Amino acid sequence: MTYCLGIITQFGLVMAADSRTNAGVDYISKFRKLFDFSLPGDRVILLATSGSLSVTQGVIAALNQDLRHHSADNLHSLSSMHDVVRYVGDKIRSVQERDRPWLEKDGIDYHCNFLVGGQIRGEEHQLHLIYSQGNSIQAMPEMPFLQIGEAKYGKPILDRTLNFNTSMDAAATCALLSIDSTMKSNISVGPPINLVTYETNSYAIRHQLQLRLGDPYLAKIRKEWETALRNAFELMPPIAWQHLAEIEAEEDILID
Repeated sequence: MTYCLGIITQFGLVMAADSRTNAGVDYISKFRKLFDFSLPGDRVILLATSGSLSVTQGVIAALNQDLRHHSADNLHSLSSMHDVVRYVGDKIRSVQERDRPWLEKDGIDYHCNFLVGGQIRGEEHQLHLIYSQGNSIQAMPEMPFLQIGEAKYGKPILDRTLNFNTSMDAAATCALLSIDSTMKSNISVGPPINLVTYETNSYAIRHQLQLRLGDPYLAKIRKEWETALRNAFELMPPIAWQHLAEIEAEEDILID
């Protein structure tokens, strides 16, 4: 399992991913899940992957092969993000059509998901989620983030803190806290954590980092976030047991 997320705001994009892959409790590996296919000055294209490692690596290999061979359709030749998303979806279908019969034969899951974010000159920046079937959805100002993989543990902080006007620094911090919350609750998600931010209309990646196991910053934000949550919890008003019981009794009388 893994966890990847993308955040879009009016100021740009944030994409983050863990690197843990496991095939059981006794076999845990590290594989990069966030890939940069940018062409500085013309376009920024970022991909994050989850699901079947063999399928996702097959798709990434096919994308790189098209770039090396200067194929008519590749991530640097397509003229719109819509075309890029359709192209990646077609690659997913192609790899699955080749490998699925053999994977199904041995009961191996072949499903995968991709996040594709970026900007091509002449367009607005965009963020898409491509499903295993090759179809996709796009993030919108009303819902400025998309997740793949082990998403549930890191979703509450995104729901409560993000909007389309969130600053880039705040969105990046939120992404790291979302991943840390997931790591706290699920051992199948873990470092190294890769984080990239892209500022709208810059057409180049300006900030990226990798946080490894034991990184001081990861430890610091986890400690401070847990302290802040405990402090907020202690400020919660106590449950008004008697008042709630009286209201319930009054409602029972009205119903009778």
